[in-house]
Amino acid sequence: MHKAIEIVSERNSILRQRVRIEGFEDLFVDVPKAYGGEGTAPDPHDYFDLSLGACKAITAQMYAQRKQWPLEGVSVRVNRDDSEERKGTYRLEVVMTFHGIEDEVQRARLEEISHKCPIHRLMTSATVEVTTRTALVAEA
Repeated sequence: MHKAIEIVSERNSILRQRVRIEGFEDLFVDVPKAYGGEGTAPDPHDYFDLSLGACKAITAQMYAQRKQWPLEGVSVRVNRDDSEERKGTYRLEVVMTFHGIEDEVQRARLEEISHKCPIHRLMTSATVEVTTRTALVAEA
């Protein structure tokens, strides 16, 4: 499946980007003031991190629905340690709360299942190939 995401620099902002993803507009990306941005939107790292947390939550919810477990909702906190990112290590700790699940075995299973979400697998076991090219103005 091919999916295009369009990102366009906003002309009146310093580093802020407007994002369009198949019918969703008005998503924005910026960087903190400390890095030359305005801090008006999540930065690229935030989107990377949140994609993991959201995917884990959705995967756990889908599994609980199939099993007809009494999961009322999922809360996720993603803690980032990027202190060694320049050395090649980027650490994410994901803390999940499964609301409505009192059974410890079910909670453990939901956590285990969350490790199988597509984004977790992509981040930890896939080879990601990135190709970048310059387009002509008429092509964009």
